[in-house]
Amino acid sequence: MLSPEKYQLLMEGTVIPAHPLALTEVRKLDEHSQRRLTRYYLAAGVGGLAVGVHTTQFAIRHPQHNLYEPVLRLAAEEVEKANLSRPVLKVAGVSGDTSQALGEARLAASLGYDLALVSLNGLGSWTEEALLDRARRLAEVMPLFGFYLQPAVGGKVLSYDYWKSFAEIPNVMAIKIAPFNRYQTLEVVRAVCDSSRRDEIALYTGNDDNIVLDLVTPYPFEREGKMYEKYIVGGLLGHWSVWTKTVVEIFEELKAIRQNHTPLTPAWLSKSIAITDANAAFFDAANHFHGCIAGLHEVLRRQGLMQGIWCLDPHERLSPGQMEEINRVYAAYPWLNDDAFVREWLGKAK
Repeated sequence: MLSPEKYQLLMEGTVIPAHPLALTEVRKLDEHSQRRLTRYYLAAGVGGLAVGVHTTQFAIRHPQHNLYEPVLRLAAEEVEKANLSRPVLKVAGVSGDTSQALGEARLAASLGYDLALVSLNGLGSWTEEALLDRARRLAEVMPLFGFYLQPAVGGKVLSYDYWKSFAEIPNVMAIKIAPFNRYQTLEVVRAVCDSSRRDEIALYTGNDDNIVLDLVTPYPFEREGKMYEKYIVGGLLGHWSVWTKTVVEIFEELKAIRQNHTPLTPAWLSKSIAITDANAAFFDAANHFHGCIAGLHEVLRRQGLMQGIWCLDPHERLSPGQMEEINRVYAAYPWLNDDAFVREWLGKAK
């Protein structure tokens, strides 16, 4: 069960970056850099961390790497050591068939994680009922954070009926909506609003192509003569694993806009485009997201937070032209990076 403080944080909305994996040149875990990344996110003011997720690389589960437990443990230890006066949500990605996912959820719970982000990666052939049965069994182990992952990186298109049934599972606390598709995003929100638990589930964006507008858009629905309004209150994003101090500052401004019902100015629409443009470079949208993890690593490498951009799969690297795109958005939107904060923080951290 979530503590009242953590449940309130989850429901009000917060910044949850998806935690990358720091490796050495020989593709072994770089524990020093991995711990430093966690400390950087906490220093930047995030409200949570998602570990063992797509950005952490699904291959951490492969027997030849066996890194799932170590990366979860390292992040949990650093959160504990930080001894912050504010709550920090620890979200563990769980993946694989029911048996594997249950094992990962039990491990995550034993390490003090608060929620399990339920990945459907690799389960494209499963029926929706089978996926729901898996989710119900996972919900008996720990609170769930649903996950609509875009098909381009291993996800599966899911129906309105699936999401309405998923929302009815008592221990579902939140859903990350990341299909990179307006129609499918709307369908998830509508399904949750049509469920009996509409007020008990927090919606989070994973749509890296539409972050700003996702966070300020009201979704109105009429049910039985009564109007309901639902917001996407926070984000759990790979994009937020870089330039994170600026992310937190922008998020707090957007949260205030949403809570105060302040009109969105044209300047915010321009900022939205800039953030999406930067994401296109980092996530390698031009090449079907092939270099999405390496692109994030490149930003962290430039800042001195990673030694290199190595991934567990040696074929995962920057695409042709991606470095030039990262250079372009760095030059175009200098107000988006947090390089100065990182330099100062690293100077104090040494």
